[in-house]
Amino acid sequence: MTEKYILKCPDCGRRIPDRYTNVCPEGCTGLIRAYYQKTHLQIQNYLGVFRFSDWLPIEGNLPSDAGPVTYKSETFAKELGLSNLYISFSGYWPERGAHIESCSFKELEALPTTVRMREKGNGILQISSAGNTGRAFCQVSALTGAPVVVVVPESSVDRLWTTAPTKNVCLITVEGDYTDSIEFGNTVCTIPDIVAEGGARNVARRDGMGTVMLDGAITAGRLPDSYFQAVGSGTGGIAAWEAAMRLIGDGRFGAILPRLHLAQNEPFAPMTNAWKDGRREIIPDKDMPDASRTVNQVYSNVLTNRHPPYSVRGGVYDALSATGGTMDSITNAQAAEAEQHFVDAEDIDIDPAASVCVASLIKAVEADAVGKDDCILLNITGGGYKRVAEDKNQYPVEPSFRVKGGAPIDEIRRDIESWANTHARRNYA
Repeated sequence: MTEKYILKCPDCGRRIPDRYTNVCPEGCTGLIRAYYQKTHLQIQNYLGVFRFSDWLPIEGNLPSDAGPVTYKSETFAKELGLSNLYISFSGYWPERGAHIESCSFKELEALPTTVRMREKGNGILQISSAGNTGRAFCQVSALTGAPVVVVVPESSVDRLWTTAPTKNVCLITVEGDYTDSIEFGNTVCTIPDIVAEGGARNVARRDGMGTVMLDGAITAGRLPDSYFQAVGSGTGGIAAWEAAMRLIGDGRFGAILPRLHLAQNEPFAPMTNAWKDGRREIIPDKDMPDASRTVNQVYSNVLTNRHPPYSVRGGVYDALSATGGTMDSITNAQAAEAEQHFVDAEDIDIDPAASVCVASLIKAVEADAVGKDDCILLNITGGGYKRVAEDKNQYPVEPSFRVKGGAPIDEIRRDIESWANTHARRNYA
């Protein structure tokens, strides 16, 4: 192997050249994975996420200091009776050295994905989002000038802002929920020059998120015994598992995979229901009945993906199976109470999805599902909204188009094509 990395299909084993490739050319459904030439991780002299460039499927980098920051908790850990609780914070908290100005770990995905498209692809990225992912890609667009098409539910438009002006975002709002946004985003990608960013199938997104595990292990000097995260698609859990396997291959951080503790938000918890029932397949009528209603009843609606990569080879089911993992469901009341508990202890505001994660840790401690002296990595996937509002200007991203859920693209196709022709193949940082 002479390339920095190769892509490999987990179903057929085929080695695949990377041309911004997100699916196996043979039609396999498993998640293709990046395998890196360097098995011994060397931290590079870059800022933020690009410190981990050895294990990112890119050659270059961007001038950004956004990256995960891990620290050993004192106050919150003491209240829970834990001696080795490490918190990975992906948000804006300059006193801790955290500079993700979108306040979401989705920026860890957006940065390498943008570089990968520049190096391996030929088009404009299209992102469907419930809010956080869309904001992260808008923020990177503001940083780099890279054009993006973002599709979000109309109810999420207030979450779309940047800390620098951007003129290269085509924002489309959909009257509906996250699934409606995904479906309309798929039709947008039938327009020439517009390319789906790939979601869980994009190795740059997964390996970008995997830097949370890398930073946590480096900070603690070892792999954690347990890893906690709230999930909508579960891609972050898959990324943590893949990163942990690479760290075991490195040889310096231990030989046992961390146990994944993943959580969803009641009443929408299809993966939790399927996992607890011992099934690889999600049964919609059983695991998410009345989904259109329940997705609007959760504390964190970014955790409401109806088509998560749970069953596919290399997906959430395999990650949980390989690590002896667990899945839990958290009520809105539990999430709100956990959020206040964390904020009081650590003195920083956090995203509702992170509150669900904190609640799952509290439940695990109360149930003796983790040991008091276990090394635990808690993934706070977003926070610092109040801090960034104090320090930075915030520029709302105005919608370019508004459509109804299930509407055909025909009415605005020519307008989107015109926008794409103007922005296609534009050079950026």
